[in-house]
Amino acid sequence: MKSFYHVLVNTLVANVTTSYLWFALVFWAYLETKSVLATGIIGGAYMLLVALCSIWFGTIVDRHKKRSVMLFASAFTFVAFALGALLYVVLPAEALLSLERPWFWVFAGIILIGAVVENMRNIALSTVVTLLIEKEKRANANGLVGTVQGVGFIVTSVFSGLSVGLLGMGWTLAIACVLTTVALVHMYFVQIPERGVAHDPELKKKKVDIKGSIAAIKVIPGLFGLLFFSMFNNFIGGSYMALLDPYGLTIFSVEVWGIIFGVAGTGFIIGGLLIAKFGLGKKPIKTLLIAIIVMGVIGALFTIRESGLLFIIGIWLYMTLIPIIESTEQTVIQRVVPYQKQGRVFGFAQALESSAAPITAFMVAPIAEFIIIPYMNSEQGKADLGWLIGSGDARGIALVFLASGAILVVVALLAFTTKTYRHISAFYAKS
Repeated sequence: MKSFYHVLVNTLVANVTTSYLWFALVFWAYLETKSVLATGIIGGAYMLLVALCSIWFGTIVDRHKKRSVMLFASAFTFVAFALGALLYVVLPAEALLSLERPWFWVFAGIILIGAVVENMRNIALSTVVTLLIEKEKRANANGLVGTVQGVGFIVTSVFSGLSVGLLGMGWTLAIACVLTTVALVHMYFVQIPERGVAHDPELKKKKVDIKGSIAAIKVIPGLFGLLFFSMFNNFIGGSYMALLDPYGLTIFSVEVWGIIFGVAGTGFIIGGLLIAKFGLGKKPIKTLLIAIIVMGVIGALFTIRESGLLFIIGIWLYMTLIPIIESTEQTVIQRVVPYQKQGRVFGFAQALESSAAPITAFMVAPIAEFIIIPYMNSEQGKADLGWLIGSGDARGIALVFLASGAILVVVALLAFTTKTYRHISAFYAKS
């Protein structure tokens, strides 16, 4: 447990740094360009890169000691953030902020690549839970992971907004580089008790083992279905990823928006602590679907009126459910998949889930900016749907959220009737 806590604290520092700069980049991009399309592309590109790289990351995790993987991820992220800071200092503001010129996209891309590689350590962390924690306590350990993510969410949400608003993007980049160095140095002194690498003979020298990932999943009845359902959940979540920041920044200042996100992050902590205390029950798949149904209802209603209080309460409840959903998938994989194959399975799962959100983000952002938002700002739109979603400056985005939440509820209810649900539930119970 001592080793686990050290890894957990190091992950907190690393994730805080990555999220801090990621939030700051999105805030800064929207405030400087006023483009929903820009934030949608940035968010979608991040998720697309995660999707493309996750199976490769999972293969790396299975082939190397977990400490070595975490050290490499921290070092790579530091180099990327430092290069981004250098570009910010060297390039003139008019070149960096023009969406028609390449430098804005080069700058954002370098930071995104550093953030994407940081995801490698999160795959490694999921396998470290299997390595260090007995199976009866893994759901609780995953709850602690969710709590740490919640703490990081609060810190980054509050300080990203304040940092961009009060210090500017330059100092934000400098702080991120310093914190990345701290995580790298600390990881060098962390010890994970591994006798060696748990080699899978089928892995051999493959750099990207897609076939092995699929084979490991296929032998578990219903596991593919669980992963595809999680992918669909992220498909719907892409609309929130693309439009949540523009919605918040429309009705709040950037400093207040960051603080509100920080307050919402306490829900993440509460959800993680509840799992750490009580686990997920004997039927975690059932817990998952119920949580998604509730999440869909909240996602549909928390912007039904342009009210700051309604939004804060809704986003807090929404965040409370996220650790439950994420911990369920992790706990099931840690229990039913052999340890030496878990890196590739976690990587494949992350690839599936991450591939869905960019599709939605790339679709929703331009549709919202050029069709839905102008329509809801017109007198015709207000007359047609004002009774449903009220009035205000962000009603077009609210309409997207309403539709997304309703779809999520319907699909989760239908999932209860499938063979996949029955098969994976039964296999988990017997494992």
